[in-house]
Amino acid sequence: MKTLAVLIVSLFIFQHSFSQGKIDGFYKGKSKGSVVLGLGFEDSKNYFAGTEKIGLSRDLYYINLCGAYGITDHLDVNVSLPYLSSDDESDFQDISIMVKYRFFQTTSETGNLEFSLGAGLSTPVSDYNVGGLNDIGQQATVIETRAMAHYKWHSGWLATLQSGFSFKFEETPNSIPVTLKAGKAAAKWYYDVFYDYQHAFGGIDYRGTPPPQNFSELGVDYHKVGGTVYRSFSESFGAALNLSYLLGGRNTFQGPVYGVSIVYNL
Repeated sequence: MKTLAVLIVSLFIFQHSFSQGKIDGFYKGKSKGSVVLGLGFEDSKNYFAGTEKIGLSRDLYYINLCGAYGITDHLDVNVSLPYLSSDDESDFQDISIMVKYRFFQTTSETGNLEFSLGAGLSTPVSDYNVGGLNDIGQQATVIETRAMAHYKWHSGWLATLQSGFSFKFEETPNSIPVTLKAGKAAAKWYYDVFYDYQHAFGGIDYRGTPPPQNFSELGVDYHKVGGTVYRSFSESFGAALNLSYLLGGRNTFQGPVYGVSIVYNL
């Protein structure tokens, strides 16, 4: 279970194409830490220009380095830095720092109920381009807030619901995310399925106004599903496979995302 704490929050923390919630219901424990290296590929065949699906494709590769550390038994900090490559656009994207705090927990005959709050910041670390379909981000600094309910049955099954508000500086529209996750954690195995949703407040649509357009102003909505399978091999090492697919949205690519991650406990 120790490796699961950083794995679940770190696999897709860095960009909406890969996200499955900014925080999770597992805590590292005081003075314990982990490092995660993630590799993946997004194979997009369509693009939603506004809400109209058009035949624009893109191949996006990513490498993501994440770290998590337990400041106390109820307070964790997570850091993530991705490197993305799409056609001739390749660079480090946005560094993300999230802190989560478990402020309530109770145990019943069936399981454990916990409530947590999270807050964080993401901001660009490079001057990557904004203005084309191969862009790796919107050059937006974002303040993230999250509230989460996490229930784990004594049998190992679990369910998590989280939402919050993403306050975005510059021209990028603010948004509300919602993530619902269900799965099971065992001694050496973990697996889950999730539904991820984002709604942006306003913003422009791709091809919706006369060019040139400022792509930082695009409003991005999406409905996404996916899942994770994880296997621990020792107290120090584990690995995961992950898959997600965007069902529909606004100003976003549609296609599968494949990923593999390696976890190391410090």
